[in-house]
Amino acid sequence: MRFTLIKDLKHDAIMKPVLGGLLFFILLYLVADLFVKQSSFGLTPDTVKATLFGNEEEFLDPLSKAAFLEFWHMEIFFSMMLLFTLSAVYIRMSEGSKKALVVVNLLFISTLVSLFSLFIAYFFKQNFVTFYLLSFHLWHITALFCSLYSLKRLYFA
Repeated sequence: MRFTLIKDLKHDAIMKPVLGGLLFFILLYLVADLFVKQSSFGLTPDTVKATLFGNEEEFLDPLSKAAFLEFWHMEIFFSMMLLFTLSAVYIRMSEGSKKALVVVNLLFISTLVSLFSLFIAYFFKQNFVTFYLLSFHLWHITALFCSLYSLKRLYFA
């Protein structure tokens, strides 16, 4: 996290490519996460419900409690690592503007809603799958925006 201490990131010959690489890998992770979720968990209400609760017509077993908690645990960890790193970079690249504050808050709130609504959907109320999907897509779109904006500011502004 050395980039938080450097005064001018755009002109630092060592940190600029490192930060660019980090942002590129964050973009790669976000896009890959969509494909992984699409193929293994689902990105529509019906596919997520079938994954979580099974489907007798298609002979799909429901996700076990242990498997769900392991999946949810990994989601919390990866989301946390990505959000804290990305938000630190984005705030630095946007020079702490009010817009950056709104975007970072939207990013964190949508991620938390995504995580908690998935938990609520599995254990209490299936209808929260829709909240999970809406907030999941919102936090991915917001994170993609932060990454692309930071890359643009790093190399072109």
